[in-house]
Amino acid sequence: MGKVLDVQCPHCSAPVHFSAKIGKMHCEYCGYEFDASEIKQETTEEVVDTQEVVEDESDVNYVRYNCPDCGAEIITEENTAATFCLYCGNTSIIRSRLEGKFAPSLIIPFKTEKEKAIEAFKNIRKGRPFVPASFNSEANIEKITGLYIPFWLYDITVDGKMDGTATKVKHWTTGNTHYTKTDYYNVERAGKMYFKRVPVDGSKKFDNDIMNTIEPFDYKELVKYNHAYLSGFLAEKYDVDSEEAFEDAKARVLVSGKETIDKSLSYATVNRKNEVIEVTDKQNEYVLLPVWMVSVKYNNEFYIFAMNGQTGEFVGNIPLDKKKVFLYTALVFLGVLIIFLIGSLLMYYV
Repeated sequence: MGKVLDVQCPHCSAPVHFSAKIGKMHCEYCGYEFDASEIKQETTEEVVDTQEVVEDESDVNYVRYNCPDCGAEIITEENTAATFCLYCGNTSIIRSRLEGKFAPSLIIPFKTEKEKAIEAFKNIRKGRPFVPASFNSEANIEKITGLYIPFWLYDITVDGKMDGTATKVKHWTTGNTHYTKTDYYNVERAGKMYFKRVPVDGSKKFDNDIMNTIEPFDYKELVKYNHAYLSGFLAEKYDVDSEEAFEDAKARVLVSGKETIDKSLSYATVNRKNEVIEVTDKQNEYVLLPVWMVSVKYNNEFYIFAMNGQTGEFVGNIPLDKKKVFLYTALVFLGVLIIFLIGSLLMYYV
C-alpha cells in the first residue's frame, strides 16, 4: 500500500484548493476559508500504489497511482510530487515523493493568480509583430499551470584575499612641457563575505536560465512546508541533489567575491601576485517556489513562458514567424525600391 494525499475541508470534507488571491484555503462547496495550518500533515488516504513504471519511446519513466477521491488511475512522471486527476479534477499529492530526504522544509505559497499569468501571456505579442498568432492562442492559454519547483537555498561564507602591485598615473602640462607621474603601490585585500539564500533550481527539467531570470523571490515570505499549499497546483521533487546544485551556487558567489575585490582596486594597473577566493562554510535548505508556466510547441521546438508566482516577474522564450519576417522584409525592400525609382525619375526630369 502507498499513500496519496488529498486536502479536505474541515467543515464539509469536500476537496479544497489554496487561493493565491486571499492567501488561504477556500472551499467552493461550503465557502469556508481557513489557514493551511488547519490542515493536518498526516491527512491521508490509503490507496493501492503499485508504482508500476511505464516507459515510452522518449525513455521517460512514468508511475501509476490511483486518485484517492474517485479511484481513477493517475499516471505521472517519476519526479512529479503533486498532480491533478483528469476525471474529478482534485489534486493528488504523492506522499512518498515528499518524505525523507525529499521533504521540503519551507515553501513560498502562490501570491499571483492565474488571471495575471494569462494577461501577461496574452500581452507578450505587444510590440512584437513577428510572434506567431498561434503562440498565445486559447488552447495554449488553457495549458498555463501553477507549478511548485524544487530549489536549493544556500547560506555561504566566502573568504577572499589578494596581494600584488599597482600603479596610478597622472598627466599634466606646464607651458610646452608635458609631464607623466607614475606612483607604485603594494596592495593587499582581505575579507569575508556572507551570502544568504543563494537559489539553485533542483530540477533537470527546467531551464536554469529561465529560472534565474524570474528571480528574485522574497524569502521573507517563506513559511513552514505544509502539503495543503500544493492543493490546486502541480509540484516536482528534486532530481539534482544538494552537492551537485551547490556547484552552481559556488560559481556565482566566487564571481561576486572577485568582483568585490576588483571594485576596491581603483588603480591604473594591477598586477596580482597571489589571490585566493574560497568557500569556507555552507548550509542549505530544500524549498518549493511558485511558478506559472506553459510550454508551447512551434515548428517542432518548445518555447517556454514562465512567471514568478510570488512577484509576477515573467520571461518568455518567444518564436518568430518566418513568413511574417519574410513578408515584412519584402515590403520594406519594395518600399525602398519604389522611393529610389521615384527619386531617380524626379532627378531625370528636373
